Amino acid sequence: MKNARQAEILNIVQTTEVETQEQLLSALKAKGFTATQATVSRDIKELRLVKELTGQGKYRYAATDRKNSAGTDTRLRNIFKEGVTSVDVAQNIVVVRTMPGLASAACSALDGMDIPGMVGSLAGDDTGILIMRDNGAAQKFSSEVHKLLT
Repeated sequence: MKNARQAEILNIVQTTEVETQEQLLSALKAKGFTATQATVSRDIKELRLVKELTGQGKYRYAATDRKNSAGTDTRLRNIFKEGVTSVDVAQNIVVVRTMPGLASAACSALDGMDIPGMVGSLAGDDTGILIMRDNGAAQKFSSEVHKLLT
């Protein structure tokens, strides 16, 4: 349901000039989706929609490039190289150990990446866990992180 709704939101903002969340909510309802303003607000954030200036001096929602730029990718690599001390796997869970106080930043960076098979993350002070869809995804991701650390 969420994926279908978000796909429709992208379709709406690409084909219609939507200025407000209320307009977006109305357009979704016209397409048969029921959602609250809070849900639409979260969808806008997750989809990384931005407001851009139109030729008429108004603002409208627009989709941005969802891939990280080269500069962002470099910063994320630096976070890992400087902050992550170890990575281990326990079935479909990846345990990421960091310097004290950096687990939240590491997990936040991971959440912002488009990691195949990652369901979500949880961070403490110096330990983060990543829940992967299956054991294979966890192993593959762990191998990739080990490459980043070397």
